[in-house]
Amino acid sequence: MGRFRALEAYESEGKFSQRVIERDFGDLPDHEVMIKVSYSSLNYKDALSASGHKGITKQYPHIPGIDAAGVVVSDSSGRFNPGDQVIVVGFDLGMNTYGGFSEYISVPAAWPVPLPKGMTQQQAMMLGTAGITAGYCVEKLSLNGLDPEAGPVVVTGASGGVGSIALALLAQLGFEVHAVSGKPEAETWLHEIGAETILSREELAEHSHKALLEQRWAGAVDTVGGETLVNIIKGLQFGASVTACGMITGTSLPVDIFPFILRGVQLLGVASADATTADRRRVLGKLNSLWNINNLPGMVRVVGLEQLPEEIDNMLQGKSFKRVVVDVSSQSK
Repeated sequence: MGRFRALEAYESEGKFSQRVIERDFGDLPDHEVMIKVSYSSLNYKDALSASGHKGITKQYPHIPGIDAAGVVVSDSSGRFNPGDQVIVVGFDLGMNTYGGFSEYISVPAAWPVPLPKGMTQQQAMMLGTAGITAGYCVEKLSLNGLDPEAGPVVVTGASGGVGSIALALLAQLGFEVHAVSGKPEAETWLHEIGAETILSREELAEHSHKALLEQRWAGAVDTVGGETLVNIIKGLQFGASVTACGMITGTSLPVDIFPFILRGVQLLGVASADATTADRRRVLGKLNSLWNINNLPGMVRVVGLEQLPEEIDNMLQGKSFKRVVVDVSSQSK
């Protein structure tokens, strides 16, 4: 089958870099399903993996990319047929298993899910892990009684992948959305995708000694954690919920019990990487039908493998916004 191209993260003299290289098919892990990848997407976890974060990826050189959409080449398990269009998001893809920044991947048969009917591979990667995570967040809030009439919903990390998709989806569903962002250059875009109000990152990052704050929001999607999540919990309305799916600003949660026992607020954890196949298919189905985001194409930028090192650097420096979709197929020889 020859060779294929991929973006490799490697270490040289104690410094991690990325480069586009050619690999042999024998370099792929020995799993049941081989997939020819058409599209991937860039997530914060990918940027960490590509820059040598040993908590994400243990051994280098490595091919990052926690998302992939493509066509099945072969499947020794018999679950898929050659030519089937599939999506792989999460699990160990791109972490310690060679990932989607590659023309080919080899994965266990339990990982791929069929591409929903009517959805293109590029559209699937406009969503990717970020979109599915945002879908889980909105679904959990809805199941816990969130309604547009209850009041505004706040979304943190609104210029990032999960935050921007959650923002756009909630706005399209009729919610008044307050977006939290530390990027003034993204404010016009955040309004365009549905933000009613934009709050500065600093406003919610400051520590407060108060056990409870003013009741401001009927619900929340938090993608950053730390003190921001603490302040959101303190500022939720009676009976409101917040979904937590990120930890960019911190992993600890120093909050008093009062918001929970005096206002009945709910903290809902969202873990998408190891969600069941049934969960993935259900949420993808919603995002392909009832939750189809009208302006999704305007929320992404498409790049090739060669542009990824610059995009990774921008993401790590907090300079990027909009989803980055990787057109892997355009690099084929």
